[in-house]
Amino acid sequence: MFQSFFLGGFEGSTGYNIHHQWFDQIEATQHDRFVNEDYARLQSLGIRAVREAVRWPLIDREKSYDFSSLQPFIEAGKRHGIEIIFDLFHFGYPQHINLFSDEFPKRFADYCYAVTRYISRQIPGRGYYTPVNEPSFFSWAAGEMGLFAPHKIGRGFELKMQLIKAAIAGIEAIRAANSQSRMVSVDPLCRVALPPNRPEMADAVQSFNDQSVFQSWDILSGRLFPELGGSPKHLDIVGINYYWTNQWEWGKTGKPLADTDPRRLSLRQLIAIVWERYRTEMLVTETSHVNDMRPVWLNEMTGEVEAVLNEEIPLRGVCLYPILGMPEWHFRDEWTRLGLWDLVEVEDGLKRVPFPPMLEAFKAAQRLENHVEWQKTTHQKSRSIAYG
Repeated sequence: MFQSFFLGGFEGSTGYNIHHQWFDQIEATQHDRFVNEDYARLQSLGIRAVREAVRWPLIDREKSYDFSSLQPFIEAGKRHGIEIIFDLFHFGYPQHINLFSDEFPKRFADYCYAVTRYISRQIPGRGYYTPVNEPSFFSWAAGEMGLFAPHKIGRGFELKMQLIKAAIAGIEAIRAANSQSRMVSVDPLCRVALPPNRPEMADAVQSFNDQSVFQSWDILSGRLFPELGGSPKHLDIVGINYYWTNQWEWGKTGKPLADTDPRRLSLRQLIAIVWERYRTEMLVTETSHVNDMRPVWLNEMTGEVEAVLNEEIPLRGVCLYPILGMPEWHFRDEWTRLGLWDLVEVEDGLKRVPFPPMLEAFKAAQRLENHVEWQKTTHQKSRSIAYG
């Protein structure tokens, strides 16, 4: 799908956190200042594709669009041969937009159309877009728990429906601007375990695992609420976000299952469930761990992904996300060590300091690049034999 199996993801969320403080992770990590250097580092490692946020609040000026915050990323991508999945709504939205209003989907579609037109003029051909990032997580965090703007409590499902309506409208606008565009529908892949000796919770656990986790994808694909206009073409590529925190015991959100817990499913099992449900191409759009667990996690993920590829499931790539360390959303002075590079403050900005064990693990993981190329060659030969 892309020029490399591994992608780099730059944390690009914006918005107002639990303290009602504005945050912009691209600015905080100085990726806006150093995008050229950041892309050059990726290119030198053989990473030729990225996930990158288009910051809606900076672009939409209510009566006009200002693309100056986006332009450096387009230029750097062209300069270094980096393909970009453009993420159009990553938590933050303009203050003049009411997410619960009837006009929200149309306003979002107008913005999607304008962004796609702008990008397509400079990057002709197929484009990749994520209209709404993580509608399941964002609707829970911002509509149910009040962790992000609009800071609502108990309105999570209502917000989710609004986000999916906007996503469907946005997808249609993107394709009106560029008919070759592909969608990457990103959401977390989570699973909960039944607590010991609590059989009365079995129905709730099953409902979460079999229905709630897939609700946004189901609506986008038209499996659920087809009157909203979803279809398999709207869903397109399923983007799976998967971290070590994505499995927990029912009722203990925030306390992930131990690695040795027998109730934990492997990533290969979880991806197989998604494949059986949607039968479409997939990406792991986010995965990472923190501190010294980074290389351990990547080694484990590499083995799981290799097993998936051996089953000829169409997993088209893995995005290391975030590729750089970052500040916490709600505590901006607290930094987390993630990805291939830690960020260290020096006199002229945030220095990108490689984490050698993670780089070693990544180089070992790149065996998957050869694995994918072998699969492509074998598939092409099989088709040639079959069809003469």
